[in-house]
Amino acid sequence: MSLLAVGLPLLLSGGCRANPIPPVADSLHWPVAPAPAVDPLKPVLWVALAAHLRPPAPVLLSAAAGSLTLVDADGARYQGTRVALHWRSEAVAPPLRLRRQVLGPFASYESAEETASRWRQAGARPVIAHPGDWEVWAPLDAPLPPGLGPSRRLEQDLSQRSVLELRRPEGVVLLRGPISIEAAQGLRWQGGVFSGPFRLQPDAYGSWSLVEQVPLERYLLGVVPHEIGAASPQPALAAQAVLARTWALRNIRRFGVDGYHLCADTQCQVYADPRHAGAAVRQAIASTHHRVLVWQGEPIHAVYHATNGGVSAGFEEVWSGGSLPYLKPRLDGSTTVQSRFSLPLQPGQLPALLASRDFYGSYHPRFRWIRSLDAGQLRQALLPVAPALGLPTQLKVLERGASGRVLALEIRGAGGEAVVLRRDAIRRNLRQLPSTLFVVEPQGAASWRFVGGGFGHGAGLSQAGAIDLGGRGWTTQSILEHYYPGTSLQPLSALNPGSLSSAP
Repeated sequence: MSLLAVGLPLLLSGGCRANPIPPVADSLHWPVAPAPAVDPLKPVLWVALAAHLRPPAPVLLSAAAGSLTLVDADGARYQGTRVALHWRSEAVAPPLRLRRQVLGPFASYESAEETASRWRQAGARPVIAHPGDWEVWAPLDAPLPPGLGPSRRLEQDLSQRSVLELRRPEGVVLLRGPISIEAAQGLRWQGGVFSGPFRLQPDAYGSWSLVEQVPLERYLLGVVPHEIGAASPQPALAAQAVLARTWALRNIRRFGVDGYHLCADTQCQVYADPRHAGAAVRQAIASTHHRVLVWQGEPIHAVYHATNGGVSAGFEEVWSGGSLPYLKPRLDGSTTVQSRFSLPLQPGQLPALLASRDFYGSYHPRFRWIRSLDAGQLRQALLPVAPALGLPTQLKVLERGASGRVLALEIRGAGGEAVVLRRDAIRRNLRQLPSTLFVVEPQGAASWRFVGGGFGHGAGLSQAGAIDLGGRGWTTQSILEHYYPGTSLQPLSALNPGSLSSAP
């Protein structure tokens, strides 16, 4: 039995206790050390297996086999097979003065990033944060450019913070963060086993994160089979490996405010137990080793989704910001299909497109779909963004993109109030809708019928389309060229210097 399991940790060694550095007296957030830049020769990602760890639930760590070794920031070492770390409140002196403007919430990191870029161009130094939803923070005196406001103000003095402790019969040990965790035979976490090494570290919100420092190619073993499916044709698997690698490197700044690169859930790419990767997945990753899709020396926005419903979206149809030359609206079918439809879709073409299944990837169960929503469901879904709306009485599409996707949806209430959902905010608030490629029509009193196609945002690679094309004999290169025209497949060494920095 582990000594830690019964509350008797084994003290291996102890270093001199360093004087803790007091928090910054005035700040946008709790101070956090930045994650390191990614070395293109030996790329390692810092991935949060769990974020926002906070009281009251203890942090339970278990070795898959053998033992764990914990080393806190003061050099004290503890070893065992299992450990429960408990919370306690610690005084902060002097108190941390949080002072910030807040914009958001945003439906996605991409929309928050565009807002942060505009604020930065106006002379501010904003950061992107994810305390629960995506937000953009800047100092109280930062000027707001036209069209970005109004912002919310937060002014708060914090005199306590949550820290971790190890409880023993002979006394309680305070563990100074960050806490390094070594598990020679793996750490068991949420049903999976991960190799590490690991860190428990404070984040920007006063909570903590469990971070794995995982080599890039091992990270892909935990992503590719969970994103596209291990049974996909080899060309589709290899294309997914390239995109997962490219996406990860393009997004290493995503959680910069919290001191790590990426998360492990759908706000990033789903990352789970790498042991589940079979021979086909391993071959796909090995065959594309350290290769990424590049545009002008930078990793591209390698976005992808389940199925596009027969027509790809342009970047600007999904998120705020300008268009990208390699993410353009395009019909995803043969030349015969392309002769029947043209882009931009004309007003009368979308129903005909949604009635057709003559596109790549049409086997997907959400390639075509129908949803019905009544006024009560809509009101409940819109409470966070339009609490005064009341029961909706009218839905109207105000704007569509070139692919036919809805860019602006107006929902009007009985009292004349209205809310307009734009781009990614449509699916964020109306989660029953698989995509924004739809037509909507009244269905009796206080109910509406949505007839649509696709699952996901629709930009970049359609996984269903790639699987279909791989089965038709297309190569990995031709699949990538089809969905990202004008990009090139390059080794990491070809990237511009600085493109793998974690600094914003």
